[in-house]
Amino acid sequence: MADLYNDFDFGFTAVDEDELNAVQELAQQATATEQTAKNMEEKVNKIYNAILPLLTNLKKNPEKEYIYWPKRTEKIEQFEDVLKAILNS
Repeated sequence: MADLYNDFDFGFTAVDEDELNAVQELAQQATATEQTAKNMEEKVNKIYNAILPLLTNLKKNPEKEYIYWPKRTEKIEQFEDVLKAILNS
């Protein structure tokens, strides 16, 4: 029973201030990188969801040779604005 008390490890290790600062800095960098990755994933998902209706509509009626697209330039410019807003968010 005496060995049980003598060998008990409380689970900590002594470090100096430089080691502690390095670990804390790495933890902060990891948190910032994780947040950046989450933001980028969110943007990618938004872009995908914005483009999907276009692709779905383009696949409609594949037997027809032509697509009727009035005000095409205006609509494309509006969509470009949507994509820019997503990228800049």
